[in-house]
Amino acid sequence: MCHLHSRLLSIFVVLSLLGAATGCLDGFPPDGVDPDTGEAVSTITGIIITDGFEVGTKTAYAAADVTLGSGVWNLNDALIGTLASDVKTATKSGRIRNSGRITMRFDLTNGADTVTIHHASFGSDGSSTWGLFASVNQGSTFTQVGTTRSTTGGTFSTATFTVGLAGTIRFEIRKLDGTANRMNVDDVTITDFGGGGGGGGGGGGGGTGAALSKHTALGIPAPASTTDLNAFLSVKSQYVISYNSSKKVPNWVSWELNTSYLGSTPRQDDFRIDDTLPGNVPQATLADYSGSGYDRGHMCPSADRTLTVTANSQTFYLTNMIPQAANNNQGSWADLESDSRALVQAGKELYIISGGTFSGTSNSVGSGVVVPDKTWKVIVVLDAVGQGAGSVTTNTRVIGVMMPNENAQISISADWHNFRVSVDSIEAATGDDFLSDVDPAVQSVIEARVDNL
Repeated sequence: MCHLHSRLLSIFVVLSLLGAATGCLDGFPPDGVDPDTGEAVSTITGIIITDGFEVGTKTAYAAADVTLGSGVWNLNDALIGTLASDVKTATKSGRIRNSGRITMRFDLTNGADTVTIHHASFGSDGSSTWGLFASVNQGSTFTQVGTTRSTTGGTFSTATFTVGLAGTIRFEIRKLDGTANRMNVDDVTITDFGGGGGGGGGGGGGGTGAALSKHTALGIPAPASTTDLNAFLSVKSQYVISYNSSKKVPNWVSWELNTSYLGSTPRQDDFRIDDTLPGNVPQATLADYSGSGYDRGHMCPSADRTLTVTANSQTFYLTNMIPQAANNNQGSWADLESDSRALVQAGKELYIISGGTFSGTSNSVGSGVVVPDKTWKVIVVLDAVGQGAGSVTTNTRVIGVMMPNENAQISISADWHNFRVSVDSIEAATGDDFLSDVDPAVQSVIEARVDNL
């Protein structure tokens, strides 16, 4: 998420400069009092803030306030870690032990839409449970947002919380298990309520796609959150999922593809349940697919993530799978995947979304894993790596496909070009709103067109 992180930091710097230009200390206007200390506190009005703990120093666990890049935070039974055992994006991250907490000492005046946090276990420590808490009364009381999360090993997972609250708000990251296990947090990103990033002038997604992840830079196809088990949002480093626990398959998976994701790492084949999701989210298992007659069909393909072992392994979560007919998965679908990577090797930037359509008569396998009647994919082809929603024009190539998902209905040798449809028709079949952060006037042209190249 390097270029997204840099973009958010740039926005934050602009906001700081605006504050300094008006003569406000530290770039922010003092306009409140901390109820605990009686000290003046700051509020921030801006599109997005992010904090990666790179500004500020705290080497002891004793409670103390620290000035970070976004403002003053209180670290209680927590410090800023710089050791090799600290999991971190750059050189520093937050480290919390026991029942420690990291708390904002300032308010955001535009509310909050989403909060995204990277989290991991420190060094060889065991798992920790933690939660995000919000206060709308300047820190007098805090209420937990979404579900309790668990750290899983010494690499970052991404936790995304849907807040959806207007008005003044501040947040606290709180370790909940009370154990001596230590955990790291980094890259805390908060989007305004009704604000967001993205480019291109808005649409159904409100411009929030790029704020959520680089993999949803053209928009979020449909509402998803960490409270809706049938549209459970999982923001991963390699792709973003809306997971349907009642069907035990994704509603949609969205990912960016360019040459930076491609290398020589072999296919890991470590199919497994998704241990980054909370335990209360029902999932498919390996036993559900065994002997089912369907492939464990990747949405974000293994071959799209060959730069590192970790990246490739992430595609083998069963939350990234649907039961897929072999003739579909190994034939036209695979050919389209291969041709997509050929476009990337020619210098293109792709944004891809895929999923399935369902009906009242859809088959199921195992313990209720629903088989899509058809599989669909939307591919936006941009001319240069790094382009986003603002670069999409009425001349942009957009490929939409819809393929039958039963062997009797599709030949393994079928040409994927024969299954091209308009994006509008896929939206009609799914109820989704693709490319929602692209200018609506552009959307109306490119979504009605059927690719013919």
